[in-house]
Amino acid sequence: MVKGMRQDVLALAIELIDRASVTPEDAGCQPLMAKRLSKVGFDIESMVFHDTTNMWARRGSMGPVFCFAGHTDVVPAGDLSLWHSDPFKSEIRDGYLYGRGAADMKGSLAAMVVATERFVTEHPNHKGSIAFLITSDEEGPFINGTVKVIETLQARNEAITWSLVGEPSSSQRLGDVVKNGRRGSLTGALKVKGTQGHVAYPDLVQNPIHAVAPALAELSATQWDQGNRYFPPTSFQVSNIHAGTGAPNVVPGYCDVLFNFRYSTEVTADQLTQAVQSVFDKHQLEYELDWTYNGVPFLTDDGELLSATRQAISEVTGIETDPQTSGGTSDGRFIAPTGAQVIEVGPINATIHKVNECVNVDDLETLARIYQRLLEKLLC
Repeated sequence: MVKGMRQDVLALAIELIDRASVTPEDAGCQPLMAKRLSKVGFDIESMVFHDTTNMWARRGSMGPVFCFAGHTDVVPAGDLSLWHSDPFKSEIRDGYLYGRGAADMKGSLAAMVVATERFVTEHPNHKGSIAFLITSDEEGPFINGTVKVIETLQARNEAITWSLVGEPSSSQRLGDVVKNGRRGSLTGALKVKGTQGHVAYPDLVQNPIHAVAPALAELSATQWDQGNRYFPPTSFQVSNIHAGTGAPNVVPGYCDVLFNFRYSTEVTADQLTQAVQSVFDKHQLEYELDWTYNGVPFLTDDGELLSATRQAISEVTGIETDPQTSGGTSDGRFIAPTGAQVIEVGPINATIHKVNECVNVDDLETLARIYQRLLEKLLC
């Protein structure tokens, strides 16, 4: 039995995990959070766009606005036979809370709500406003989630000053790493055209695999930039190549390639697309190319939010945090372009999206204390 203050965070985390909110389903998570927040003075607004449920909750009408951002949806559980317990019936074993979403990111959501309840109880007349931007479309196609809420807020001139995204940022110990930015993500879908035919008659075919291989090799060997203080160098990776009819004696008529850039603030998406297309043109490929702009890079450099976050983590845990921009994308990429300072602070990420996902029970209470201390530093 868990005793003491950490019971609050743990109990809410369990309630959230036990709701099978596989993207884009919310499964009642947001109403549960809304009920708690409304009791401490939040105005709740549900924003439903197609298959996605979003929540905008705000306490206060003045700036500055501190916004907790996160998602209630989770990835599918995968092979249930590999789980040691039901992924949607949370279980505590050896000091860890197991269940899908425990680390990504229902543990963070529970810590956010409890930290806010405690802060508002102690500081009912805090300055500015506290807000929650919660979506059920972060793990999915990210079309009808945070991006749509931000568009709605901007249309009515409602601005966020600081945003904390509860993504699992920590590496070895809670608070050792925070994300103060993310790389941009750009995906290319390439179709190279050739001439199908019998492999025994090379003069009658044009092999698209042979044609595209030197171009991909050149792109893979290109150094796009040197990176900078916060960002590693831009990377180019081929993720899928598909061609062929299945027969060993047929040259295919097409070769489909998927590739992705994770890019720093040293280059732009336009520069990358132009460079890629120039390589394909140089190699005289006959091709079609479609681009998906997944998100531009953003960075919250030294300032109020990063400074307060460093201090809060140090005061609660006794460790100095390391700001990084590594990893995938997050919904912070939709909030940062509005001018908000954005940072990601959450649990250890070792088990996210894996079977037997878990979070340390004690870390849940510690995370709530970090969040509460951050609110005190910025809104008191």
